[in-house]
Amino acid sequence: MALPAYYTTKDKLWHYGFRVICFAIFFFLLAPILIMIPLSFNAQPFFTFTREMLTLNPEGYSLRWYRDFLGSDSWMRSIRNSFGIGIAATLLSTTLGTLAALGLSRSEMPAKGLVMGILISPMIVPLIISAAGMFFFFSSINIAQTYLGVVLAHAALGTPFVVITVTATLVGFDHSLTRAAANLGASPTRTFFKITMPLILPGVISGALFAFITSFDEIVVVLFVAGVEQRTIPREMWSGIREDISPTILAVATILVMISIALLTVVELLRRRGERMRGLSPQ
Repeated sequence: MALPAYYTTKDKLWHYGFRVICFAIFFFLLAPILIMIPLSFNAQPFFTFTREMLTLNPEGYSLRWYRDFLGSDSWMRSIRNSFGIGIAATLLSTTLGTLAALGLSRSEMPAKGLVMGILISPMIVPLIISAAGMFFFFSSINIAQTYLGVVLAHAALGTPFVVITVTATLVGFDHSLTRAAANLGASPTRTFFKITMPLILPGVISGALFAFITSFDEIVVVLFVAGVEQRTIPREMWSGIREDISPTILAVATILVMISIALLTVVELLRRRGERMRGLSPQ
């Protein structure tokens, strides 16, 4: 698009300079991913680009590392663990986070700032401190190195994301709708499921997806809390880097990136839908 005629030389320099800076930042953040994805198709067991790959020779590319990943019992077990733990933690964190956000949205809620600070503290406290605290606490109640312990730990990390997204959705919520439903004789439960939940559903789903991504990619807490039977994909990747370096890790990382991109795309679509429902963006 052409710049407005009234732009001065300084405005033009800032306009183009700002875009150059943004491009440089995006490139810095995405460069490792852009290198990792093509390396996952390397036909040779190397972590560098071969001559065949650089010359775009088809013989330099292969799906062998993806076949190794899909044919490995340990990787398949880690996938089942990651999805099982992630889904259970997401359901728990979504329920707790949504209830907390609804309570914080009420004007009569006392000490809302303090409660919000406590709820989002897992996002602020260094993760290794949270992981160490969870390990000692779960060990004292004998749920360390169990599926229950890992699910509870991941739910604690995912709940703040649900609280923030649902709270942001409730900012533009019209409470007169719930009051009207109550005046017409609707019970609180019916009002919640018929009016409140449909309006905040995009925020709830967005928070759930963030909670799932957090659980799916978590490694620090898993190293402290999980046992041998609870090895997730990040834990398996960590072991592979330390014990048996193989380009299979690049194939797994590529799959995780694709899953994250798909989930974040859904989050963005839900955000836009939520804005349209609240009248914050054009139809």
